[in-house]
Amino acid sequence: MLRGEKILSFLLTVLLSSSVLQAQVRSAISLEKGWRFHKGEIPGAESNAIDDTNWEQVVVPHDWAIKDPFDKEIDKQVIAIEQNGEKIPTEKTGRTGSLPYIGVGWYRLVLPEVDVNNKKATLVFDGAMSDAHVYINGRKVGSWAYGYNSFHFDITPYLQDQGHNLLAVRLENKGLSSRWYPGAGIYRPVNLVLSNPSGVRTWGMFVKTPIANEDYARINIRTELEGVRNKNLKVITTITDQSGRIVAQRKGEFDNVQEIVEENIDITKPKRWSPEDPSLYCAKIEIYENGRLLDMDSTRFGIRDVQINAQGGFMLNGKSRKLKGVCLHHDLGPLGAALNKAALRRQLQIMKDMGADAIRTAHNMPSPWQMDLCDELGLMVIAESFDEWKYAKVKNGYNRLYDEWAEKDLVNLIRRHRNHPSIVMWSIGNEVPEQRSANGGRMVKLLQDICHREDPTRLVTVGMDRVDNAITNGFAAVLDVPGLNYRTHLYETAYGKLPQGFILGSETASTVSSRGIYKFPAIEGKEVKYDDGQSSSYDLESCSWSNLPEDDWILQDDKSWVIGEFVWTGFDYLGEPTPYDGYWPSRSSYFGICDLAGLPKDRYYLYKSRWDTVESTLHILPHWTWDGKEGDTIPVYCYSSYPEAELFVNGVSQGKRKKDPLSRLDRYRLRWNEVVYQPGTIKVIAYDAAGEIAESKTVHTASKPTTIYLKADKTILDADGKDLAFVTVEIRDEEGNLCPHADLPLRFEVEGAGIFKAVCNGDATSLEMFHEPKMNAFNGKLVVLVQSVEKSGTIDLKVKGPELNTASIRMMAQ
Repeated sequence: MLRGEKILSFLLTVLLSSSVLQAQVRSAISLEKGWRFHKGEIPGAESNAIDDTNWEQVVVPHDWAIKDPFDKEIDKQVIAIEQNGEKIPTEKTGRTGSLPYIGVGWYRLVLPEVDVNNKKATLVFDGAMSDAHVYINGRKVGSWAYGYNSFHFDITPYLQDQGHNLLAVRLENKGLSSRWYPGAGIYRPVNLVLSNPSGVRTWGMFVKTPIANEDYARINIRTELEGVRNKNLKVITTITDQSGRIVAQRKGEFDNVQEIVEENIDITKPKRWSPEDPSLYCAKIEIYENGRLLDMDSTRFGIRDVQINAQGGFMLNGKSRKLKGVCLHHDLGPLGAALNKAALRRQLQIMKDMGADAIRTAHNMPSPWQMDLCDELGLMVIAESFDEWKYAKVKNGYNRLYDEWAEKDLVNLIRRHRNHPSIVMWSIGNEVPEQRSANGGRMVKLLQDICHREDPTRLVTVGMDRVDNAITNGFAAVLDVPGLNYRTHLYETAYGKLPQGFILGSETASTVSSRGIYKFPAIEGKEVKYDDGQSSSYDLESCSWSNLPEDDWILQDDKSWVIGEFVWTGFDYLGEPTPYDGYWPSRSSYFGICDLAGLPKDRYYLYKSRWDTVESTLHILPHWTWDGKEGDTIPVYCYSSYPEAELFVNGVSQGKRKKDPLSRLDRYRLRWNEVVYQPGTIKVIAYDAAGEIAESKTVHTASKPTTIYLKADKTILDADGKDLAFVTVEIRDEEGNLCPHADLPLRFEVEGAGIFKAVCNGDATSLEMFHEPKMNAFNGKLVVLVQSVEKSGTIDLKVKGPELNTASIRMMAQ
């Protein structure tokens, strides 16, 4: 049985074993369908009297901006980007994705008919972008300003006992409010939770593992209650493993309860959570009053121990390890910000397959689904909160919310997510200008203390780019974990002056590249720009403030006190098209190890060659189809986990290359810089540490494009109307070679138990719309998203292009 199947079986067992009790006291209804949406202000739209029959019908999660055309005038800014070291303002386009996220949006939903007699109804939003105002039957329930946070309201007093109950939500995104595409709308799930008025407070269970060794674990479960003051209660706490087997149970009597019950439960020979073995448990609490079940709640958790100190660096379950992390923005490329679990799983699995063991949720609070998947897949997490505090990076950013909302937002972040074993640190900020202010140390301590109060089990970090200032004013010394964003030249200084005794690379590299694009000569450069708005995939180009992967790896390998890194970024994302933020058209980033479609760039294999300890890596770049460049010099690189390799061009050896620990650019790459191009075949033979032939790889010159090749990431989909298959489309010649210059227009048709959802080619300069069933390939490739419907059956995708065969692939929804 696969791990995902085991986890599903585990959850089903837990749910089924408690279904009778759960039906009596607590249930959750997912509010996905039946929503109506209107873009723009409508006075009184919260009222039951408003006729919304002509509003758009949508399914939540929903992003209202992702289907509209790109426009350079949207959120155009004349600004000097402080984080990039700019001094003179210039016109910036595409900084927030050139998509129309700005404005007011109204959502309305008639709630399901439920019996609310003697019940409490809680409305839980996992995220809504942004400045949410929530109404029931025309009466305002409450508001939540920050679009990245989860929040909840008790709506019981606003509900009618029987009949029509209207939920209305007003959202508003302001211009100049973000440094990337934030998305728009109710873009994360919404749930209606029904429970008894007396019982467990929302997000009230806190599971800690103060002792977690291989022989024995102590599980501390602290549960906050509401409406049960001064009552005598019986509490049954049950812990089950992933198979649903009960591993421990405790029954306790509590007299004169004052809002909190706390239990310690011991288990022997626990399965500890780690990236290599992400074992999960479930804790269930049943609360009885005079023999009557008052409430029942449960949460998943993992047993693990995290320590970070000068002696061992970062230690998980007693073993030191270097964090192999990537930063991920919250958008899902062609889906925008609208959350989809299948897309999230694919994104995280691609990073895991590369060898990454951690992510940083940059620069925003994560979704619960994302954390669930990190728990299951075994990815450690730095859960980040803010990109701004009081001092502005953008006019209408978090700075306008800080005084009123910062503590509330941190409390919700931590209480919503603190039981996730994947979270190993909290981050309270990214490159905040307070690093260089006189009161910066006081502010960082205030926020860090809130984290420690809400969760004393985890340490706190900040990603710092003003390292000299942060050292001078005490900002950096206050932090549990000093995080450096880039500034590799200041690592030694920071280590020597700070008291912690270690440094985290909280944001590293920011190397830029475009998948399949190669520029000549292949030389290292900063802020390099070309007429076509693309960056070279020789992975030698970075920004004025950033660096190449080698600079971080040398520090990690040579300095025991550098505890790991989080690369900027794992995937390209919408917005922030540095170094082309003044170039049009350009509307998405170039930093990604994978492009916006999730297709690996060459750099993916450079990181995989270093990080993946399970599979070998052998990757050649560039492609070998260069019409008109016969006789020119075309450097050939090899990214490999092997120490040595030999290159052949049409059978003629170009010599062996061995990784050189004394050469910055040859320590982790194998390079042949003087190869003369001639059509035909290049082949690399890799040698292991003993000098024996281990593996080989060949690349051929492509001829005329004739064939469309399709490969789906999965062919069996859940027939739930939400599951997605990602189908990679490649244009090849008759011999099956990729045609790397075949940027041909393609069309897509889906029949059967599925629909066309979106398409993306990974080109940051493309203005083609994701949600139309047509798009040009980019360097011979793109990805089509096919979504199931709510019925079983076959799904057929057909792809057509000029002078190409029509290709098809069959999938199944069940």
